[in-house]
Amino acid sequence: MLSAQKGFTLLEMLIAMALSSVLLLGTSRLFPALQLEVLRQYGYVAQQEALWQMAFAIGKNLQRAGYCRGQCQGEGVKLTNQGGCVVVQWDANHNGRWDTAKDSQNEQTGYRLRNGNLETQKGVEHCEGSGWERMSDPAQSTVQHFSVTRQNRKTGRPLFLIKLASSLKQGGRAAEMNYVVSGENL
Repeated sequence: MLSAQKGFTLLEMLIAMALSSVLLLGTSRLFPALQLEVLRQYGYVAQQEALWQMAFAIGKNLQRAGYCRGQCQGEGVKLTNQGGCVVVQWDANHNGRWDTAKDSQNEQTGYRLRNGNLETQKGVEHCEGSGWERMSDPAQSTVQHFSVTRQNRKTGRPLFLIKLASSLKQGGRAAEMNYVVSGENL
């Protein structure tokens, strides 16, 4: 006695296998592209975070600039090179003056852009010379722009606009950072 068997025919099986192969090939091409895009996005976010940390450090010192517990001589903030270099000073040890001697506590800090790197140095009065330390990682990114702009106001303390822009070494989109702080002691 023959019983009626139900199942897939050979033609249905071949069509199902062909469709599955096309889907498998499509997804195998999607995953590497998706992984590459995730890595690019991670690099961009890490680049923005690095710019934020540099801008925050500079902004913190701009807020301190000009503090003096006595009679300090000079400017609390010196901007040169169209804002591409900034030197800030404040009375860190509360002795009533801005110490500049090499053997004392250095109360000046400079920031400059040089050869695609944002650099800093303590105890400087101008932006020339050697001995500067990199704030940015040259293996990861190139800093393309750095500037600090002072905006004096009729009432209140001056504002400082810090602009930073960088691009990753291995490509990707450039990141920009604008950060505004108030000169609390100016």
